[in-house]
Amino acid sequence: MKKLLILGANPETVSLINLAKQMGVYTIVTDYDPNAYAKPFADKSYDVDGLDIDGLVNLAKNEQIDGVLVGTADPLISAYQKVCEILQLPCYANENSVKALTNKYFFKNECKKFNILGIPEFSLDKSLKPTDIKNLKFPLFIKPADSNSGKGMTICYSVSELEQAVEKALYFSPSKKFLVERYMTCDDMFLYYTFKDGECYLSATADKYVCKEQGELSPVCLGCTYPSKYTDLYLNTAHSNFVKMFKALDIKNGILMITAFVENNTLYVYDPGFRLQGEAPNLLLASINGYDQRKMLINFALGNSFVDNNMDKLGNFNFDGKFASTVWLLLKEGEIASIEGLEKIKASSEVVNIVQRFDVGDVVKKEFIGTEKQVFARLYVVCNSKDEFKQFDSIIQKTIKIFDVNGNNMLLKGFDYEAL
Repeated sequence: MKKLLILGANPETVSLINLAKQMGVYTIVTDYDPNAYAKPFADKSYDVDGLDIDGLVNLAKNEQIDGVLVGTADPLISAYQKVCEILQLPCYANENSVKALTNKYFFKNECKKFNILGIPEFSLDKSLKPTDIKNLKFPLFIKPADSNSGKGMTICYSVSELEQAVEKALYFSPSKKFLVERYMTCDDMFLYYTFKDGECYLSATADKYVCKEQGELSPVCLGCTYPSKYTDLYLNTAHSNFVKMFKALDIKNGILMITAFVENNTLYVYDPGFRLQGEAPNLLLASINGYDQRKMLINFALGNSFVDNNMDKLGNFNFDGKFASTVWLLLKEGEIASIEGLEKIKASSEVVNIVQRFDVGDVVKKEFIGTEKQVFARLYVVCNSKDEFKQFDSIIQKTIKIFDVNGNNMLLKGFDYEAL
């Protein structure tokens, strides 16, 4: 039986572990947190930190690992690449692609080489020089150069908020670098690619909607709809430049998400994700197009081709006319006492998958708010039309209810697609 080592054990990694086991693979997961959510689902688990290169290499040798994969955590991709290189195991990343696609600062610089626009930015360092501050235009978005899931990000509306925002960004940045960008209030979308044998396929596009009721905290996603209304704009104005960049980075196999703002028919990219995503478009691709990127990644890690069924569908980003969505349910701080209506929604034919992160008795901590850790669940919905989705989305919002131990509603305002 082949052995697969998976780095990171957050809730989104469970589906990867379960599929590997279904494929007859022995799964070993490691995470610095002894109580990490996904550990009980694996055949075996360790507490080795996913950033500890020597510890991971020793673990892999002791367990006679046949392959290594990273789950959904951006900070672990560099370690994944280095461990695979040391052990001479298959890896979809290389040193250059890791540098460009896991660090927002280097990503922005890489994009500039290919005339791909990033968010307008301002010069500022941790000393907060008055000469730099006078050139700032508020509101601003302060974020770590190399963090993910909304950690360390702050919206700033005045000079008085800068110091705390910069400290927060630096705390969450392994490289101790941060970016100061214009706070964008325009439309948000993402591009999702599959790479196979050096060819780039646009596999999905989506419009992204975020929660705006949490003040200066980083806007957490409320839901996404597929395909994006900006797909043609992207294809006509930017796709060829992206493909050139990917070829320069020598990406042969793998998956990649890139998010972008759209303002006045111009795309401003801002965040790459060279891995499986918390958003998990792969679950919709498996349902609609019939290929499973998790299976492809597992096969590749174990020395096989990056392949599954229906490879002719890799570029079917229009989903054959179907309208799909992810609906995110966000929680307020507190302890969950009851969950109502979820099983009824799960049983609906429109729901093709669900990733649930909390259950009764779990506690949503204050520090989770403003990050993806406050996500109760993501629902994966496939409908025949936009109007059909609007009706079903309304049913979701009316049906699912979550209360804390004091009887208070824990759900933030839901994904009201029609209003948005």
